[in-house]
Amino acid sequence: MDWGMQNRFARIVKPADGRAVMLAVDHGYFLGPTSGLEEPRKTIEPLLPYADSIMLTRGVLRSSVDPAANVPIVLRVSGGTSILKELSNEEITVSIEDAVRLNVSAMALSIFVGSEFEKQTLVSLTRLVDEGVKYGIPVLAVTAVGKDMARDARYLGLACRIAAELGADLVKTYYCEEFESVVQSCPVPIIVAGGKKTPEKEALELAFNSVAGGAVGVDMGRNIFQSDSPVGMIRAVGAIVHDKASVEEAYRIYESAKGAKARRAAG
Repeated sequence: MDWGMQNRFARIVKPADGRAVMLAVDHGYFLGPTSGLEEPRKTIEPLLPYADSIMLTRGVLRSSVDPAANVPIVLRVSGGTSILKELSNEEITVSIEDAVRLNVSAMALSIFVGSEFEKQTLVSLTRLVDEGVKYGIPVLAVTAVGKDMARDARYLGLACRIAAELGADLVKTYYCEEFESVVQSCPVPIIVAGGKKTPEKEALELAFNSVAGGAVGVDMGRNIFQSDSPVGMIRAVGAIVHDKASVEEAYRIYESAKGAKARRAAG
């Protein structure tokens, strides 16, 4: 990596501990007004102080994030389909020039290994990597999982390794049994997706197991902004990722914030 690439990467994965807490709020690009993200600005603003970086689309970035906010941007640059169609039929939807104008720290797109449009998404990744290298912007490859794909170590290991081989600087994937083998066979850092909303303690267990298994951190969205205490959850996740807190210690942070929120509402 050249200096610019290294500098941008260091905004996402913090050099002090090699860990990252990414806030995912890009769901609307294929899901529309996702629960908890109906008004993006209201959801995003209170969470920004606790996120190392935020993953979102350029539309939400321009409309819903204060330009003065000192938060690194991971820009979603792939899309073209919705939940009403075949999701793997994605292409690059943002020019490198616009990514530069938006001062992003990384660009993200999904790859759909084993899907109908596998080749299309993998070729898009290579093109994005070429552009990223040219302008010094890292690329995050998201190993999207189709409805017929198993989230097991064999499949995820395949997808992550292909992403790394094609030049991705960081790979976002799912936690699974034998996750350590996925990490070991991927020569670039892995960050774990939070996935669908689960009970708060389960989400914290996912964060703990992910970093224990070798991930550099987590990219959580619904398990944070759909929580009854979003600030409490992102603080709890940060305690696990950066401060090596146990699940129980982190859960107490969440419960404390939830209780404070309830007291404010009652008062």
